[in-house]
Amino acid sequence: QVQLVESGGGLVQAGGSLRLSCSASGRIFSTHTIDWYRQAPGKQREVVASFTRAGSTMYADSVKGRFTISRDNAKNTVYLQMDSLKPEDTAVYYCHARSLLSTEQYWGQGTQVTVSS
Repeated sequence: QVQLVESGGGLVQAGGSLRLSCSASGRIFSTHTIDWYRQAPGKQREVVASFTRAGSTMYADSVKGRFTISRDNAKNTVYLQMDSLKPEDTAVYYCHARSLLSTEQYWGQGTQVTVSS
């Protein structure tokens, strides 16, 4: 069983920055893909940034050039650096892990990001 715990959300003014962290309960990076999703009120959950199976990174068009996903293998932690934040980035952000060996997937509890104009 994989546990994911997000942190780092908060309230920030437009143009500001936040760094989200996702701490995993074990060494999962070699056996799971890792994504950051977000869900705004009244909207569907959408993927924001991902580490692919090959280890490369992918971003939603809406965040390209502003968000950066990274990881620290030694700390079993994935980060989402968010710069030049906009009010439309306001959402609950979730860390997600999908097993490469089975159909299992895991979600963190989410962390709220609010960007004021």
